[in-house]
Amino acid sequence: MFLALYVRAQTFMTEVRERFTREDGAVATEYGLLLVLIALAIVAAAIALGLAIAGVFSIGATTLGPVGGSGS
Repeated sequence: MFLALYVRAQTFMTEVRERFTREDGAVATEYGLLLVLIALAIVAAAIALGLAIAGVFSIGATTLGPVGGSGS
């Protein structure tokens, strides 16, 4: 009776230790964080590129001047 109780307690403690030392969840979390950081970098680069392109078109539009028919 006491031996069975002792074996159950040891098995329980071993399972608890394995659950806290297992790194499967930590690896998945790290990959998730990397994906989020990469996504943020892509969004920031797209915004910067969009602003740069908008600036180039704005300069081009200013250089061309207003478009209007002279009627002649």
